[in-house]
Amino acid sequence: MYFIPIYIVILAVTIVIDYFAGILIHNAEGNKKKKFLIISIVANIGVLAFFKYYGFLNENISLLLTQFNIRSPLPNLSFLLPVGLSFHTFQAMSYTIEVYKGKQKPERHFGYYALYVMYFPQLVAGPIERPQNMLHQFHKNHLFNWHRFLHGSQLMLWGFFKKVVVADRLAVYILQGFAETNPWFHFVSAVFFSFQIYCDFSGYSDIAAGSSKIMGIELMQNFNKPYQAKTISGFWSRWHISLSTWFKDYLYIPLGGNKNGEWKKMRNLGLVFLISGLWHGASWTFVFWGGLHAVFTLAESIILKNTWVSTIGKLFINKLTVFLCVTFAWIFFRINNFSMAYMTCVSAKDGLLNFVSDLFRHNFFEELTRYQLLTFSTPDKAICGFALLALLLGDRLFDLYKEKLNGNRQIFFFVILSTIIAVFGYSNNEQFIYFQF
Repeated sequence: MYFIPIYIVILAVTIVIDYFAGILIHNAEGNKKKKFLIISIVANIGVLAFFKYYGFLNENISLLLTQFNIRSPLPNLSFLLPVGLSFHTFQAMSYTIEVYKGKQKPERHFGYYALYVMYFPQLVAGPIERPQNMLHQFHKNHLFNWHRFLHGSQLMLWGFFKKVVVADRLAVYILQGFAETNPWFHFVSAVFFSFQIYCDFSGYSDIAAGSSKIMGIELMQNFNKPYQAKTISGFWSRWHISLSTWFKDYLYIPLGGNKNGEWKKMRNLGLVFLISGLWHGASWTFVFWGGLHAVFTLAESIILKNTWVSTIGKLFINKLTVFLCVTFAWIFFRINNFSMAYMTCVSAKDGLLNFVSDLFRHNFFEELTRYQLLTFSTPDKAICGFALLALLLGDRLFDLYKEKLNGNRQIFFFVILSTIIAVFGYSNNEQFIYFQF
């Protein structure tokens, strides 16, 4: 509404449709249940498709028809994408699907259902909640609790640290690095972006969960140290957990999951990852990003059938391999022009793959010295190094001790982390990356 007031109608219409659809699905029998579910899904997907994918579809249809000297019949429309549309659309769909499955009773209170869809801490960037976790909490009377307030504030503070000290500071150097032609710059920028997007998105999730905890509402965990995963499938069980489980429960399993043979399992995995890529953005780079993860996951499932891999899988090299694969795929997520992303990776002269090949074909350290380090000032390098080290240590320690902090320890935590954020935080008004989705 802040940008375009009429956009509140989008939420209002879908909320009304899904509210009544839930009641009608519950009361109906046989095919009528499915009809009401389809109406709800079509309404939600229709709004998402129009606002998010109309331009992408029109552009590609026009390019295709141009080859035959035919003008596209679709008009060119320009409109602003409603903030958080992908998130609250999927959250609304989970409600009617769960009611259809009989796992959730329909919410009769219109205000509580509307709050479920529009719950402000996680409305614009998740986590994508399920009705079983959220709706019953709204019916309880949540009085102010000092202990809950402190722990919620700690979680928010840790989220702010990830965002303004790590993610926003790295963003400047990532922009600089990808603008250069030196492949070493691209490599460092790609690694930095892996940490930036993690800190940016998990930082938002921490802020959402912390502010919600203060009000007495518990949100699901959305991240669980994803870069410590030893497999690509393990990475996706730790990264954006609410979206991964959404696709698993509502797309992968209904398609047949892994029950109908290896080929159908591979087909289902491929479809889920491609659709996941398209969910993230109306661009071929996102589709390719999803396709890369499909290839990684399928290759991994084939390799892991060999028994000797189980021993190697316990070694640290597996974590490194997963991190490098994920980092490589992030390049297509970060650079939204497919040609530029492709050239960054596979250019004969300056491509990343050629750079990595040179490192391993020749003396690693001698080859590395041929490339200049990023031209950051020494203080900025130190701050980046400090921020990444603090993140790696803090992510582990915060999970271990966040519930044990009390009294003087709690005050010490607040003072230290607040000081770090105030002194080292980079104030460049960077939006959260996932706001665009």
